[in-house]
Amino acid sequence: MSATLIATGPVTGRPAHRDPNVLRWLGAYTASMVGDSVYYIALSWAAVQQGSPAQAGVVMAVSAVPRALLMLGGGVVADRFGPRRVVIGSDTVRCAAVLAVAALLFLTSPGLWPLALLAVVFGTVDAVFMPAVGALPARVTSRDQLARVQGMRGIGIRFASIVGAPLGGLGVAIGGAAAAFALAGLLIAVSVPLLISVRMRELPADAKADALGGAGDTDAAAGGRGPAPGAGAVIAADSEARGAPVPDKADARPASPVDDLRAGLRYIRGHRVLAPLMLAIALGDLGFVGPLNVGLTLLADERGWGASGMGWVLSGFGAGAGAAALLLTVRGRLPHAGWLAGCSIVAGSVAIGALAFVPSVLGAVGVALLIGLLAGLSGALCGALLQTQADPAYLGRVTAVSSLVSLGFAPLSMPLSAAAIGAWGTGPVFVGSAVVCGLGGVVALCVRDLRRAELPG
Repeated sequence: MSATLIATGPVTGRPAHRDPNVLRWLGAYTASMVGDSVYYIALSWAAVQQGSPAQAGVVMAVSAVPRALLMLGGGVVADRFGPRRVVIGSDTVRCAAVLAVAALLFLTSPGLWPLALLAVVFGTVDAVFMPAVGALPARVTSRDQLARVQGMRGIGIRFASIVGAPLGGLGVAIGGAAAAFALAGLLIAVSVPLLISVRMRELPADAKADALGGAGDTDAAAGGRGPAPGAGAVIAADSEARGAPVPDKADARPASPVDDLRAGLRYIRGHRVLAPLMLAIALGDLGFVGPLNVGLTLLADERGWGASGMGWVLSGFGAGAGAAALLLTVRGRLPHAGWLAGCSIVAGSVAIGALAFVPSVLGAVGVALLIGLLAGLSGALCGALLQTQADPAYLGRVTAVSSLVSLGFAPLSMPLSAAAIGAWGTGPVFVGSAVVCGLGGVVALCVRDLRRAELPG
């Protein structure tokens, strides 16, 4: 167990997939993610019913603006107030907002304005929810189980994507958008009592002061033990050994949120593993998102596969990603994590480029299965390295930067990919995207500290 964590309850020594505390967290996370999937189905259906297709598109996209603008600040909030408290508050707000819109749609036809307002609220709350979700695993289990938890989280995401859409469609079929919104709200509500029952691991006071200028973390359960004498020196030595910059204690003034954000960015920039890892993640996502979203749709249309063929290809990708998550869940640790992540990104980029040249649906499904396996493996390993390399007091801000790259910048490649395919065709664009994605793997393999990074075992 890392010297930067102190448990507030007894340590069972169980692997994460057999730990009731971790399973309660996983149940809460999965219920919230399924609720999100149902929410997006309900929102898209209601927006189309209440306005034109163009207006519906605006409603669907409007949540991205506050999420991108506020994400870094959300990381500060998660680190200042504790990830559990932030996630509970976020889910409560999202549940109340969704149920309020459901009631409004049951009683009247209010037009697009409440849907647009709901999308803005969701995007704003997501800006704090996502960094807190990323920081929470390090507070519910020991450091040597974080890789396994990352795999379990991947399984939860796959489950939500498979179950959420049919549930949303069923809700719409039974009672329209109002019923689907109500179902989404109830699913999100399930996560709140589960999260309340999750035991937390307290950060030592010295670690909190180093990371937040003395701002306290009130997330731990009552009665948790304080840090052992000399914990600050142990934390500093642990940070230095992992390539992290040691915070400067010369300035003891309380830090403002802006100071906290700057401290988090300096921490990432000065970290010998996290800094190149962020670059590898950014390049990998930029090269992956376009081809596997809008690019696949245009490729299926060009080849005459139709919607069913595209669905089979997406199923192949989902099966591969799910298998990778299951592998990490069962194994708990894979050796040579940094090297393996880099190799997986490079190999996955080759498969992305090859997808554009596969003539049959069956062949495309096989290639997509390989892409899903490699992308799922590299994504899980990169996520696990983020969790284990970052000091827990900085995890909210570290996750915020990673989420901003993946959810704020990478989607910008979708309209660019569509325009490029219109100008040059699918083959050159898929190959170009594969090169960008592969550069992420090259970074991981060329930077010594990242290449040699290991997961705790």
